[in-house]
Amino acid sequence: MSQFTENARTATAAMRTLFDPTPLQRNDHLSARYGAEIWLKREDLSPVRSYKIRGALNAMRKVVDHQDVFVCASAGNHAQGVAFVCRHFGVKGVIFMPVTTPQQKVNKTRIFGGDNIEIRLIGDYFDDTLASARAYCDEVGAHFLPPFDDPDVIEGQASVAVEMLEQLGRAPDMVVLPVGGGGLSSGIKSYLSEQAPETEIRYVEPEGGPSLTAAIAAGKPVTLNKVDSFVDGAAVARVGEENFKVLKDIPADTILLAPEDRICTTMVEMLNVEGIVLEPAGALSVDALPALTDQIKGKTVVCVTSGGNFDFERLPEVKERAQRYLGLKKYFILRLPQRPGALKDFLSILGPHDNIARFEYMKKSARNFGSVLIGIETDDAGNFARLFEEMDKAGFTYSDITNDETVAEFII
Repeated sequence: MSQFTENARTATAAMRTLFDPTPLQRNDHLSARYGAEIWLKREDLSPVRSYKIRGALNAMRKVVDHQDVFVCASAGNHAQGVAFVCRHFGVKGVIFMPVTTPQQKVNKTRIFGGDNIEIRLIGDYFDDTLASARAYCDEVGAHFLPPFDDPDVIEGQASVAVEMLEQLGRAPDMVVLPVGGGGLSSGIKSYLSEQAPETEIRYVEPEGGPSLTAAIAAGKPVTLNKVDSFVDGAAVARVGEENFKVLKDIPADTILLAPEDRICTTMVEMLNVEGIVLEPAGALSVDALPALTDQIKGKTVVCVTSGGNFDFERLPEVKERAQRYLGLKKYFILRLPQRPGALKDFLSILGPHDNIARFEYMKKSARNFGSVLIGIETDDAGNFARLFEEMDKAGFTYSDITNDETVAEFII
C-alpha cells in the first residue's frame, strides 16, 4: 500500500467522526437512457452539500493540535466546509468572502460555523479577497487553508474514491468527475490509479473555464484570460500546481467541455425528473453522459455529483438558459408598421403552442415603423421554423437576437 493510499484511508476514517459516507445510488432514469449502470456519488448530500468538507477536515486535523486560528478565502462551498470543520474542532476560523457574495451563501457559512467563525467581506473580486486573507495570515500567524492546491486537501478529497469502491464492492468501468481547480479530480485519480487502475476516468470542465484543458495543452498551469463565472463551483482561471502534478499526463481526449446553457438543461431535468437539486458544478458529470453514450453502453459508470448548494433565486435564469439552449425560447426584434391592426396581423400567425413571454413596444411619433422586443416560448423547437416562415410570407422584418450575447446581456 502506497503512502497516499494509506493517508486517504486514514482521512476517510477521520470523516466518520463528522459524517456518514455520502450515498452511492443507482439512478434508474439515467441507466435506462444510456443502457448502462449509472451510479451517482451524492456529494450534494454531505453536511455542507458539497465534497469540500473532506479536504478542509483532513487539512485541519493534521495541524489542529498546535494551531487554533484558520483562514480561508472563498465565496462558496470551501467557505462552508471550513466553517463546519472549525465548529467541529472548536477553533477560530476567519473566512474572507468578496463583498459581492450572495447573502444566502454568507448566511449559510455563518450557520455552519456558528460562534467559531468570523466572516470578513472584502474586495469586489476574488483576487482582492484572497490577497487580504493571506495578508491577515501573515499578520496574526494563522493557518491558511487553500481550496484545492494542497496535498492534504487532495488526500481529503480522495476519500470520495475510498467510499465509492467500498460501497460499490468492485471497481467501476468509468468514473466521471467535475474539474475546477483540480482538488477532487487529482485526489480521486491518485487513489484509483493505485486501487482500481482498470477504471477509466473522464474529466468535465465548464466550457467557459477550461483551466485543465489549457494546462494540458501548455504542459503547465496557465491562467485563463477570461472565465465565465456561471458554474461558480468549477469556474477556475488556473488549475492548482499540486493538482497538475497528478493530472499532467492525462490524455487530452479524456477531458470534456460542458456548455453553460446545456448544464442548465441537466439541472432542470434532474430537478424535475429525479427531485435532485444540483448546483451548476454538481451537474457537470451527468451533463457529460450524452457525449459518452457509445463508450458507456453496458458498463458500470459512477458520476460524482459534487455539490447541491443552489440558490433558488437563480432558478428563473437556469430555466431561461435551458429553454434557449433547447431551442424552445427565442427573442427577436420585430419591425412593426405603426398602423391600426398591425399587431393583430402578427398575433394571427402565432401557432397554438407559441406563447408570448415578453413584449415591449413604445410607439414612435412621426415614424412609419416601430421596434418591438418579443420573447416567444413553445413546446417544440421546430415550431419556430414554421413561425419564421409565416413571418416572412407576411412581409415582417425581424432579427433573431437569442444568441447575440452582447445584445442579450443588456436586453434579455
